Amino acid sequence: MTAPLPHLARSDARDNRTRILEAARAVFGEEGLSAPVRAVARRAGVGPATLYRHFPTKRDLVTAAFADQRRACRTVVHDALADADPWHGFRDLVERICELHAHSRGFADAFMTAYPGTMDFAADRERTLRAVAELARRAQEAGRLRPGFVVDDLVLMLLAHRGVQDVPRAARPAASRRFAAYVIEAFRAVPEPGAGAGAEAHAPLPPAPRLRSPEGSGT
Repeated sequence: MTAPLPHLARSDARDNRTRILEAARAVFGEEGLSAPVRAVARRAGVGPATLYRHFPTKRDLVTAAFADQRRACRTVVHDALADADPWHGFRDLVERICELHAHSRGFADAFMTAYPGTMDFAADRERTLRAVAELARRAQEAGRLRPGFVVDDLVLMLLAHRGVQDVPRAARPAASRRFAAYVIEAFRAVPEPGAGAGAEAHAPLPPAPRLRSPEGSGT
């Protein structure tokens, strides 16, 4: 009669772990990494002791919660480097990294700050920046990326992009896409004067998000 109990205990433990990770992604995604671990426990419907049995430190919880985003980031880097067109690869990397950051304040914080003591995030960030440097070199040699671009410009862009988290949640994806489009346009090499009809035209922008209330729009 007691044989099923260990199995049930393992099942409960797995369920608790799943709920904790889902709660962590939601809480850290919306509030950032400053959110207390107790808020995660409350959202998961477990006690702090249960949470700490699965994740002894907040660092462990953050690393596990954003494992999918970290894998997605590695895929973005791989795909961009494998692109035969370095400018297309560069643009794709910028757009997709912005999209990842727009969906989670916590992941953006962890990525940009290399969350203290978490080597996984530090490695992801360095891998991404190395890819940007290589893509930039190729795109500049092809005459598609402006000569003055340096890797720190991408860091500056991502720091500015964190402001997208302050707009309403529903508008964030569109705001991120439009922000990325403007930045990519700024990074693009400007055609030489007199380049004529063959010069690259401005790419159309994604739709603008609705960020103002109708009362404040002036229309």
